[in-house]
Amino acid sequence: MNICGYIPESVNEGDGLRAVIFISGCTHGCVGCFSRRTWSFQAGERFTDKLQHQLIDEMKQNPLLNGLTIAGGDPFFSAIEVSAFVQEVRQQIPNFSIWIYSGYTWEELNSSSVAGVQMLLHQCDILIDGKFIEQQRDVSLRYRGSRNQRIIDIQQSAIQGQAILYQSSDMYYQNC
Repeated sequence: MNICGYIPESVNEGDGLRAVIFISGCTHGCVGCFSRRTWSFQAGERFTDKLQHQLIDEMKQNPLLNGLTIAGGDPFFSAIEVSAFVQEVRQQIPNFSIWIYSGYTWEELNSSSVAGVQMLLHQCDILIDGKFIEQQRDVSLRYRGSRNQRIIDIQQSAIQGQAILYQSSDMYYQNC
């Protein structure tokens, strides 16, 4: 598995201050995708154990971080490898929130029989789901690019058996 980038501090990919990792590889081919450079599974650099531990150590040492966001590409194309990384993050930084982006919907991921997909999904807290649809592009939306994309509370969705939208404590977010 490769990564195309790492941002040590961002406020654009989830609530609070977050570290962001961009996983290489995506076959959705969304027209207008802002992250086309991540489509190739060979793009970027190998996400070696050494690099993973280096980034986890960096995240642990930043007391301002609220969590980690995993974007891409689409991390679910490398579900087994990303899941192992998330498990290590959970062990090293137990109170970190983990957000993940996917072109698949919650329903597709939750019913998937592809190895590792459901495990990765349920290790995370929040899912931004759905393909980017250029005709539904909306720059006023927070954390997503098109109106069809949802911000899903994964744990509540698992409990209730259906996609439950995330309710942020941020008043600005609730009005968007």
